[in-house]
Amino acid sequence: MKVNDHHIRQVLSACYEPREASNISRILCQEVLGQSPTDYYLGKDTELSADEEEKFNTILSRLLQGEPLQYVQGVARFLMRSFRVTPAVLIPRPETEELVQLMLGQLTSDCRVLDVGTGSGCIAISLALELKGAQVEAWDISAQALQVARDNATRLGAHVDFVLQDVFACQMNEPLYDVIVSNPPYVCTSERQYMSHQVLEWEPHEALFVPDEDPLVYYRQIGQLGLRLLRPQGRLYFEVNQALGADTQQLLLALGYHDVRLYDDIYKNHRFVTACL
Repeated sequence: MKVNDHHIRQVLSACYEPREASNISRILCQEVLGQSPTDYYLGKDTELSADEEEKFNTILSRLLQGEPLQYVQGVARFLMRSFRVTPAVLIPRPETEELVQLMLGQLTSDCRVLDVGTGSGCIAISLALELKGAQVEAWDISAQALQVARDNATRLGAHVDFVLQDVFACQMNEPLYDVIVSNPPYVCTSERQYMSHQVLEWEPHEALFVPDEDPLVYYRQIGQLGLRLLRPQGRLYFEVNQALGADTQQLLLALGYHDVRLYDDIYKNHRFVTACL
């Protein structure tokens, strides 16, 4: 069997818009079929054996069922590194890359960092690799997510202490950390209607959604925890719902934090909040 970009785009057009089908086809041609960029842009054929054809058709079938490409490949890119992902963890987003870049511009390499709700470990591992000498700890309530994160840390050569911990059940009181960072669930249940079926059907809902009646529940809990666990002048870093940035600021000010700042992402959406103890 011979396949090329045109064939793949034709198949994917049954479920994907032309631009998305083209992007996926490019990735499949270069990362799965092994085509060079030149061969891809020239639309050259790749000859597949019977076994290769079966495997490739399985990939196309999964994509046509709406499974995200990152789960199909088992890999997502984050700050120029490849992280293993499964449906046990969220697929890392570009906005979260911006959060890490913001932190790297403000933190020193000797800080102690806690990442709450680590998922794939992309935040914690990136910080550990970029801030040489930093001590990084990462929590998650999901044992499956922690296994994915540990695998990523091992493969990428990062030292992170991973802990199975429910932030709502934490009894710690010792101020151990200079920084607490979190990209917690922040999508209101009522916002489900605006989300793609790929997200709704494949990504873990417990890492996405919060009740409409208390959308800041995680920020309140982590903020209160920070009062106990942060050292003097310790900092909080949050990724937030773009509609609730100002509300998150007010929540942290009410808890007693100062220098509470709201940052936009590259799309000019309110996306990050930082605060100082």
